[in-house]
Amino acid sequence: MADECFRHPRLAAIYDALDPERGDLDAYVSTAQELGARRVLDIGCGTGVFPLMLASHGIEVVAVDPAEASIAVARGKPGSESVRWFHGDATALPPLCVDLATMTANVAQAIVDTQVWHQTLQGAYAALRPGGYLMFETRDPARRAWEEWNRQATHGVTQVPHVGVVESWVDLVDVRLPLVTFQRTYVFVTDRQRLTSRSTLCFREREEVIEDLVAQGYVVEEVRDAPDRPGREFVFLARRPGPAEDADSYRTPLPQPERDAAGRYGTA
Repeated sequence: MADECFRHPRLAAIYDALDPERGDLDAYVSTAQELGARRVLDIGCGTGVFPLMLASHGIEVVAVDPAEASIAVARGKPGSESVRWFHGDATALPPLCVDLATMTANVAQAIVDTQVWHQTLQGAYAALRPGGYLMFETRDPARRAWEEWNRQATHGVTQVPHVGVVESWVDLVDVRLPLVTFQRTYVFVTDRQRLTSRSTLCFREREEVIEDLVAQGYVVEEVRDAPDRPGREFVFLARRPGPAEDADSYRTPLPQPERDAAGRYGTA
């Protein structure tokens, strides 16, 4: 089930205004273009920012999300008619044959149940054409990002068009690795309504993710550094093997990359 910040209509409506800087998506657009992807499946599309970016480049996009309120926001945006929107998840899609499947931002980590995570990888695999790619990111647990999730570091006051001033912050609730739980608080100044949204993310180790991908039949092509957050995240690029390939030959996990003096990973 999606978190309240994506399911609640009032919170979904202000999501983009509270997170306007989406430079993290540029690398995904660039990769889609580099791979020559003409058809893309975006899993966990939220309010549709990334699918609409892809569509503006002439790419055919299928977008799916379990939060109906977020899908409603996406469908209300200019250009939304060029994207096929689905309310649900990667396990309940119609037959597809896409060149690239993506999970941007926190989507992969928000799937905390191991069985559901494996089913999501299976759903993406089924949607890919032979030779098609899966790309997603996860935070490096070693960087302990949750130590910055507190009110002092995250408090903000945002003027949202047609809504008014919204005060927001994050509080850390619980750390039981690999799971980290935090709570977002939103205060609408106009009517003093206070809403909260509790979220849990799974901080999987790099080798664990590789093993999960290989177990589902993927070829792990590369583990990249996130260009906008160097040293903080892993960006995985995996591929569904073509019909002439032997997937078993790729069942040895990639070696762990070494960090440089700044603590950043190189590509694998």
